[in-house]
Amino acid sequence: MPSVIVGRTGPFTGQSVVLGSEPLSFGRKSDNGVVIVSPSASRLHAEVLAEDGGFVLYDRDSRNGTFVNDQRVTRQVLRANDCIRIGDETFLYEAQDSMETVMDLSLLDVPRPSAADPGTLRVTVTGGGPVGLAFALALDEMLPGRTAITLYDGRWTRKGPAVVWKDETQGNFRRQQVVTVQSRQYLALSEEVLTALFDDDGAYSEMWPVGPDSVDGRPPRNIRIAHIEDRLLDLANRRSAIRLVPRRFDVEEQQNRLAQEHVLVVCEGGRSRTREHYADRFGAADASIYSLDGEHLQDIVLGLRVKSKLPDPMSVLLTVSQNRFLLNSLRGEGFLNMRLTREEARNVIGIDPVRQVFEECIATRPCLMSRQEEDNEFRCPTHGTLFLPALLRSSPLWKEIRQGLSLFGVAEDDLSAITSFRLDMVQRPRFTAQLHRPTATSPGTYGFLLGDAANAIHFWPGRGLNSGLASATSLARSLSRAWRGKPLRDADFIRHEAAMSMLQYRHKSRAWNAMVTTDEQGVTRAIRDIIARSTEAGGGAASGAASRAGAGPASGAASGPASAAASGGVDGSDLDALLDRMSGIRDRLASRLPGLPTDAELRSHLAPIAPATLRTLRESGAWDTLIVGGEEADIDLFYQSESPVFVPRPADPRALPRA
Repeated sequence: MPSVIVGRTGPFTGQSVVLGSEPLSFGRKSDNGVVIVSPSASRLHAEVLAEDGGFVLYDRDSRNGTFVNDQRVTRQVLRANDCIRIGDETFLYEAQDSMETVMDLSLLDVPRPSAADPGTLRVTVTGGGPVGLAFALALDEMLPGRTAITLYDGRWTRKGPAVVWKDETQGNFRRQQVVTVQSRQYLALSEEVLTALFDDDGAYSEMWPVGPDSVDGRPPRNIRIAHIEDRLLDLANRRSAIRLVPRRFDVEEQQNRLAQEHVLVVCEGGRSRTREHYADRFGAADASIYSLDGEHLQDIVLGLRVKSKLPDPMSVLLTVSQNRFLLNSLRGEGFLNMRLTREEARNVIGIDPVRQVFEECIATRPCLMSRQEEDNEFRCPTHGTLFLPALLRSSPLWKEIRQGLSLFGVAEDDLSAITSFRLDMVQRPRFTAQLHRPTATSPGTYGFLLGDAANAIHFWPGRGLNSGLASATSLARSLSRAWRGKPLRDADFIRHEAAMSMLQYRHKSRAWNAMVTTDEQGVTRAIRDIIARSTEAGGGAASGAASRAGAGPASGAASGPASAAASGGVDGSDLDALLDRMSGIRDRLASRLPGLPTDAELRSHLAPIAPATLRTLRESGAWDTLIVGGEEADIDLFYQSESPVFVPRPADPRALPRA
């Protein structure tokens, strides 16, 4: 009966190798059967050999030793459930009993599909947002006539013979968000998908024209998420190989069916229940990397659905010059996102006007509170609550909301809805896992994390969807290369795993710079706490120190006179410092973004803003545009040849030098 080696900790977590007559080697060299990325492992560290009907582990003169059950060994006959440690990684030896025989189907003397007819790849996708849909469409195109793909999403409903997205009255309310799709990602899509997304010039706008993050001279494009979702779902409805199921995926209910699938792709989002069900396979996420002083950083954002009257160049300049407000819009319509302090987050409360009790539905669900025509108040249609800060028009939070509206030229009547959500990040050890090993009656199932289920990214720098689309393209490529009708192997997805690790590093290192800033003394602080300090009464000296945390050249602030002005209070120097900062950013963007406002236009626009808000905007710091606007991660690097791919240990963003 075959036995297996299963990864317990480290990058191999959840993966397994079936032991046979050939030796299984461990080490840092890429031609080992199990590649160890730990620097304390040797190039050829250890081997497992078949001997006398069992398996024996040999240490191959490694520098730091091989351990079985925490005892250093040179030769060890393996027994069921032995724990092997090599470098910083551990493995479990499993000897299968008669109740579950795990077999390599390639050794069975049974009819197999021929190379010319490799059979149908059976795939289940949980989560039918842009990433899940883009993956399904790409895989169907790369393996025409050889896939059977089933997609689940509870945000869909049936309309006649077609499956469509639910509307706002059915609880699907964040589809008006606007995203920026980088040219590297949209040019990787098929012609059919490109035509569907961009056949209507009015559906998108070209932003931040040609720069280091552009490909073939194509600029990024701002596009409403609802447009992407509608067009992709419409294409999926037409594909015979794709079955759309308008309900939420239940992993417990689907266990028997999943055992007969080749692939499970998890795209449900950052709080995926399916991923957590398989947490022992994908490994535990590390929250400490994105922590300060032992606390996992988390931003609370208030999303305000608005219609701005400002031209796009003015909105872009206002957005990147500070870290309090972010306007995601297409021709002015979209969401104005406001980063909240801890105190403000506690005041995001609804009140039930009938029972006269407070509810946190907007903060914890989150729900959407839409402005009602009859009373002009913001009401949650699910719970019947009203947005309390809007009822208390003199409350500090409502005053700051109105300041944000004024900053982006939004009339108060053009604020139509309010929601709230939390943003945080973790580091994931793996994105690929063998969920079920092949048996005589099942093909073996591999699981993959894509989109936010793999890399939930703080959206302030605008890379979440781009990372998700890149991950979908990478997996489709790997599966189309690997599928030959035989059981899939860990080695089939080395390139995809490497691409996912690169995407995680590149995009989350960007996003980390949207959550923290480092001052001239090397002290790192959360931006939300700098904002909170700036709003405290009498916080002058502390506020001045905090402002310098975001005033370096890399963050877009000017040096010299601007730095001197930044040390002031609310006597006008805050406005001058902001104008100096905007002038420096404008000079860098002028060749890429025509129509940017003049100094006089900026001063006239900012003059009505309250002095305390100007101080908060200044002290929040500008976007770190040198990092945020750099080149996109290019997954093509991993698919240009058949040479081995090395997957490095993920870097800690706190240890990275800051520009």
